[in-house]
Amino acid sequence: MFVLMTIHEASMQLRFQLFHMYDEREAGNITDLVMENITGWKKIDRVVNKTVPLTQKQEKILEAYTKLLLDHMPLQYVLHEAWFSGMLLYTDENVLIPRPETEELVDWLIKDANKSSPKEKKILDIGTGSGCIPLAIKKNIPAYEVHSCDISAAALKVAEKNAAAQKLNVKFHLLDFLSETDRNKLPLFDIIISNPPYIPKKDKTTMSANVLQYEPSLALFVENADPLIFYKAITGFSKTHLDKDGVIYLEIHEEMADASIEMLKENGFANIELRKDLQGRDRMIKAGLKV
Repeated sequence: MFVLMTIHEASMQLRFQLFHMYDEREAGNITDLVMENITGWKKIDRVVNKTVPLTQKQEKILEAYTKLLLDHMPLQYVLHEAWFSGMLLYTDENVLIPRPETEELVDWLIKDANKSSPKEKKILDIGTGSGCIPLAIKKNIPAYEVHSCDISAAALKVAEKNAAAQKLNVKFHLLDFLSETDRNKLPLFDIIISNPPYIPKKDKTTMSANVLQYEPSLALFVENADPLIFYKAITGFSKTHLDKDGVIYLEIHEEMADASIEMLKENGFANIELRKDLQGRDRMIKAGLKV
């Protein structure tokens, strides 16, 4: 007779298997999220019902999830979900997993918007991926007309799926922003925000297996020898497509802060503000064109 595992037994088994890859705290967090996804119960409910057996269907799902996790697949891809700015977003291997520092960048923009006089503005997010940036902005500032672009049609499908699920109206554009012809088709904007690819290829040797094996390299790495190629495209675009009172918000590589600031100055930007993320790293820049 086939004996089904209890919720407690399944949790302990998964946690033990993950100990070989993660520290105790992270293994515990991953286990909790997986078990919540499978059972539909929060931790307190699983504790109260720890002797309840999983169904055969739930055991098969757990087996499939465990195999993927042990093959280094990030949890967000295994469960197809990631939290960002209070939204549960769909994620798969076509898009970058939303990061906390990107949420910090968006929070900066939203707080600035809330301090300014209410006005309808047009905003562009460059390199949308899952759609986390434009959706968070539209959710928090409904009056803004939000546009977003990406070179990947597969990524845009994910972003559109998330927009539909969140019931938020964002105008998505399929284009190669590094192509001057493509980007010049876009209209004038009041605000530009971007978390573009900025990791040099040389950094691959220091990155974890789950990132290298599963996250889209197109969204992470700069294939060009110039690590600032996307930032130069954004600043060049801003000269003709950013309103005279407009601003840009950029996520940057922590080792490229000085070079990024110098590039902005050389391209006519002023009031440049550099911010650190919660880890104390130089990761965000805000700037406006000189009037």
